[in-house]
Amino acid sequence: MATYVADNVSIHPRAELDADVEIGPFCVIGPNVRVGRGTRLENNVTLMGHVTLGEHNHLWPGVVLGGDPQDLSYRGSDTQVIVGDHNIIRECVTINRATEKEDGVTTVGSHNYLMACSHIAHDCRLGNHIVIANGTLLGGHVHVHDHASLSGAVAVHHYASIGSYCFISGCSRVLHDVPPFMLVEGHPARPRCINVVALKRNEFPPDVINCLAEAHRLLYRAKVGLDHAREILRGNDQLVPQVTELLSFVQQQQEGKHGRARERRRAA
Repeated sequence: MATYVADNVSIHPRAELDADVEIGPFCVIGPNVRVGRGTRLENNVTLMGHVTLGEHNHLWPGVVLGGDPQDLSYRGSDTQVIVGDHNIIRECVTINRATEKEDGVTTVGSHNYLMACSHIAHDCRLGNHIVIANGTLLGGHVHVHDHASLSGAVAVHHYASIGSYCFISGCSRVLHDVPPFMLVEGHPARPRCINVVALKRNEFPPDVINCLAEAHRLLYRAKVGLDHAREILRGNDQLVPQVTELLSFVQQQQEGKHGRARERRRAA
């Protein structure tokens, strides 16, 4: 199928569009943009700076990718946004290009659903199969792991890490890393229980779910401490790989500053 471009579209001659791309009216595509095959841009989409869009993405009206990072130290360096395949990016989502403080790339993986008016700040890294609901804001340098779900109007502090298969309840204020497999909520958000709905939906075995529930109980209710919890879980033959992943995440978090593992370089 040939590429379709509507009227009243501004596409720079150096932009690269693969086959079977649809560009709706009033879109603006800059010179350093590449759009993969099967991708559809509705009206009023803006792609600026160095932006690479993979295949079969669907961008809804008002989306802006590649805008300058909202960082006062940024001085116009040539950084990027790279987006994978099969993403749905709804109305007025903004994804800013990176600063030079990490590797110069803001990345979004594949099979993600970013709902209306959510914001992905500079230097963020999103994995795959992530859901981010309306009005949720990710600060700079936030990492979101695979299969995480963030409800509406969540605000995530910069440098926080969001673990895989977790769920963040609506209107939560996320100041610390969110451990994998947990459901968190509050101001600031705290682990309340395991994310049993996601675990069942993704066919985690019942024994693994029970082991994670016991790890949560020891860490966040009994508060026995990380090392003691590890020994209890080992003694009960509950140190399955998913629990080991959880404990490793929590250990790195505790070594960080203000509950954020990736700020270890700033720790005293």
